[in-house]
Parts: sequence; C-alpha cells; structure tokens
Amino acid sequence: MEVLVVEKEAKQNPQLEQNKSDEPMSMIAKVVITGLFGGIFWSLLNYGTYVFNFTEISPNLVLQPWTVGDWKDRVLGQFIGIAVIGILSIGVALLYYALLRRFQKIWVGMAFGIALWAMVFFVLNPIFPGLKAVTELDRNTNITTICFYILYGVFIGYSISFEANEFAHEKKASLVNE
Repeated sequence: MEVLVVEKEAKQNPQLEQNKSDEPMSMIAKVVITGLFGGIFWSLLNYGTYVFNFTEISPNLVLQPWTVGDWKDRVLGQFIGIAVIGILSIGVALLYYALLRRFQKIWVGMAFGIALWAMVFFVLNPIFPGLKAVTELDRNTNITTICFYILYGVFIGYSISFEANEFAHEKKASLVNE
C-alpha cells in the first residue's frame, strides 16, 4: 500500500529532487575522471618512492622546464607537479580512448605504458633539464619508473576499455528494448 502512495506521489510531483532519476555519466566524462585519478594516484605513489629513495625522479620533474625558483624542489612543488601530471594524464587517457579503447587485453595497456615511458625518457628527455639519460640513471630508478609506467598504462587502458565495452553493451541493450 505504501509503495502505491509513493508511486502516485512521484507521478504528481516529478519536479521533486527525490523523484528525479540520475542520468548516466557520458563516456568522455568517465575517461576524463579515469585520466585525472590515474595521473594523481600514480604520481603520489611515485612521490612515495622518491621519498624512500627508490627513484631519483620526482613528480616536480614536469615543472622543471617552465618554472623558476626553489619552491618547485620543496613539497609544494611536488604536489603542484602531481596536479599537473593529473591534468596531463587526462590528455593521455583521451588518446588511449581515441586509439585503443576497443582492445580489452592487459597486454595493450602494458605496451601503452612502455610506449609512454619510452616517449618520456627518450623523445622528451631534452625538454627536462633535470632528467638524466636512461644510461646514466641507476638501476632502481629505471626499474621503478618502467614498472610505474606499465602499471599506469594497465590502469588507464583496462579502465577505459572496460567502460567503453560496458557503454557499448548498454547502448545495444537500450536499442533492443526500444
């Protein structure tokens, strides 16, 4: 009896907040959130490995070419670097979505992470004045950074591929139900 009263009330007042249904988030919004979260999360973990001397490379590396001053070498610079990496990661996630979203294999994400690592450490190396060549970095730094890039690539890749696959199934199911 109580359910019928609630349904009748919902039909009478569809403007009430409690009677509105949530609209699903768009796929691009999910990709943006995945990229932002992935960049911030993995950069925070990288900062932890930097603090504990597993790697010579800290998140503030991204600030080195564009900022002046000692502040970027302090904790504030590290956290601003983490935020910048999170924003840049949105672009990386959109790139993955545009090129590789249909592949739902872990190997694709791993390869994407390795490709990102190679791009940063070989192609973009001259941009970053504080980044030594790969041959000059110690073994712990190389292993740690490669592992982080692989894990980041798997996180971004598998999250986006899964969501794209789910989105396609929901779209197909809604077309069948109509």
